[in-house]
Amino acid sequence: MSNRFRNETTEGEVEREVQPEKAELPRNFFTVLLTEGVISKEAASEMMPFIIFIAFLGMVYIGNRHFAEKNIREIDKLNKEVKELSWDFKSLKADLMLKSTQTEVAKRVDTFGLMEPVEPPKKILVTKSELKIK
Repeated sequence: MSNRFRNETTEGEVEREVQPEKAELPRNFFTVLLTEGVISKEAASEMMPFIIFIAFLGMVYIGNRHFAEKNIREIDKLNKEVKELSWDFKSLKADLMLKSTQTEVAKRVDTFGLMEPVEPPKKILVTKSELKIK
């Protein structure tokens, strides 16, 4: 079965080929500039690699800026952490200095039954004859 509607023609009708109408470009700044203005289509197509290169450089620039800002934020975060750790160190050092004084040590070891000596230490004298090992 063939397509009857396409094949059948009436005697009064004349078949003519339908030619597509040329689409008119909208009249705006860019079309006027590219067709009638300073830049022709050929010049625009010749500049395309340069335009792509400029766009690539712009993307690299934006990416580099994001990377730098991320690094700056990380550096600030680490600086705050270093300051906090520095204050912790200083407070722990001061606490240790307080706890290592003689009076504080004496108070702590008193619970174990250790007493601070009252009399001064004695000097032990060893003569050369006693020094010889037998």
